[in-house]
Amino acid sequence: MSSTNETIQPLTFRRYKDGDSKVKRLNEKILQASFSHKCPTYIQSTPPCQGSCPAGEDIRGYLAIARGTEKPPVGADGKPTMPWQEYAWRRLTEANPFPSVMGRVCPAPCETGCNRNALEDHVGINSVEHFLGEYAIANNLAFSKSIAPTGKKVAVIGGGPASLSCAYQLTLKGHEVTIFDEHEHLGGMMRYGIPGFRTPREVLDAEIKRIIDLGVKTRLKCRVGTDITLEQIRKDFDAVFLGMGAQAGRALPLEDSSAPNVVTATAFLKAFNDGRLQHVGKRVVVVGGGDTSIDVATVARRLGHLEESKPTDLERAIAGQMAHDVAEISVKQGAEVTLTSIFDIDKMQANKHEIEQALAEGIMIRGGMAPIGIVRDKDGRATALRVSQCEAKLAGGKLEVKNIEGTEQDIAADLIVSAIGQAVDFTGLEEFNNGRGAVSTDRNYVVSGQKGIFAGGDIIRPHLLTTAIGHGSIAADGIHNYLLGKDLEKRPKIDAHQFDLMRKMIEKGLEVKEIHEPLRGTYSSNVAVHNFDNRSDRYVIPHDKLFLGHFSMVARNKRDITTLSKESALGNFEDRLGVLSGEQAAAEAKRCMSCGMCFECDNCVVYCPQTAVFRVKKNQSTLGRYVDTDYNKCIGCHICADVCPTGYIQMGLGE
Repeated sequence: MSSTNETIQPLTFRRYKDGDSKVKRLNEKILQASFSHKCPTYIQSTPPCQGSCPAGEDIRGYLAIARGTEKPPVGADGKPTMPWQEYAWRRLTEANPFPSVMGRVCPAPCETGCNRNALEDHVGINSVEHFLGEYAIANNLAFSKSIAPTGKKVAVIGGGPASLSCAYQLTLKGHEVTIFDEHEHLGGMMRYGIPGFRTPREVLDAEIKRIIDLGVKTRLKCRVGTDITLEQIRKDFDAVFLGMGAQAGRALPLEDSSAPNVVTATAFLKAFNDGRLQHVGKRVVVVGGGDTSIDVATVARRLGHLEESKPTDLERAIAGQMAHDVAEISVKQGAEVTLTSIFDIDKMQANKHEIEQALAEGIMIRGGMAPIGIVRDKDGRATALRVSQCEAKLAGGKLEVKNIEGTEQDIAADLIVSAIGQAVDFTGLEEFNNGRGAVSTDRNYVVSGQKGIFAGGDIIRPHLLTTAIGHGSIAADGIHNYLLGKDLEKRPKIDAHQFDLMRKMIEKGLEVKEIHEPLRGTYSSNVAVHNFDNRSDRYVIPHDKLFLGHFSMVARNKRDITTLSKESALGNFEDRLGVLSGEQAAAEAKRCMSCGMCFECDNCVVYCPQTAVFRVKKNQSTLGRYVDTDYNKCIGCHICADVCPTGYIQMGLGE
């Protein structure tokens, strides 16, 4: 009996749950060879990187090519028809035609989802994508179109990432596409919402040109609903895609937010990217917390202010009236930039890396601060933003902000920028407004109650550029089926591009025979692979289904990143990201654990005690069809599944 004064240490690990009365032994699970009915099956699953990618890239696929597991197809001379870099780029761009842009600015949710995080550090997917995009530009790679024209015409309204993605996919399917955009150049938020030092214009132009070169038509400086009516569009085209984006900023929901030196982030960034904004006030306050607010803050930090500027210069710049030479004859000094967010810094929505870069550049970030008012002088100009400490949380999808009384303070400002969100300009297109400032669609991105009208991107819900690219691709599938008179297919649970074993067999010249179900217990049929099941459309494989003991600790191959200081940031509009070399990209791809797909490690062949698992002959094998099982020898011992690092082998035959 223990003393009543003793502290009882609670158990942190329980081998058995309450109520368990029988001892469970491992050998009872895997070594009942005489009557086990389970044998290996080969299951293709979606890796979490692809499940996390809004654009639906076949990430595992192009990493497999980069590492050399999957080879490019060979020609009649037996030599590869293209370098591995091009083959990987073509696999990547089946989903995303902007790898060089996204390799720079995407916050990479794929890396957050990467199963290697359970072992050490994620695979540098974004950096490999960046490398492939740069390789394609340097080598003038072009998209190819082999499908005959369908005679169908599609109008794409807007020139941003969703629209360009949709136009790209539709053109590859044989349809004639015309893009209508009110701007002078295509790109949407990639051009007008992100500063050039994050998306270099020569890179953006190269990746857009590649799409236009497929035969996409454009009508620039033409706003649908103003310069041309929607009725005319409906008359001239067989289908319409709405991708106008949300390029109108949201003003601060405060009295006096109409002061001339209180502007929205989209107006600020557009003025900068147009070349009209060449300086800011000495004290800039940005209200936000997302990536856009970071962009505003870093641009302001680089621009600095004019020592002898007039109070109206800034407003004229944003209004489009400022002459370019004003900044050139004035002395620039660094601006003092403060960014406020209702969330604490560690809970801000912005990319962690971008937050770190902003702090290094001397930008002050004040988390847990809610704007409550604007202080104005006698001329009506804002002189400070009044804030209060607050507690913010998301509950049931709704934001709850509680201000703390007695914590009010003023942050002096010559310019206040609202980066709290974006809005859609529905002028001339009011019929599509769902009453909440957006467009409502179904899973195929068909606009509610509008036959032949599809939509995607920020017009549905402002989110990542890569999300808009995914919307455009899915909408293109729906438009294609609509134009061909087919029922729109139900989208899969996991909507991503996947490795196609049948295509790989055809590439190698193998005959693919028709599969008749049920197909159980065979290893001699010449089909894709015996007892193979592609569950990629519905199953994301978690890390606990992998044999992590196979993988050793390998440091990530990181890009060189230029981190600026408060002094060096001023006037520096250079690209901050270095590019991996081909050797580094291949080495980084080798860190991929190929979750849900065989990567030819030979563990199952080596450890099978019955020699039931064997390699497929080289002239019959492809990626995903590397091993077979002789079920006359298999005793169902589970060892092959236990030592499979990728979870490709699962025990299920006979269930």
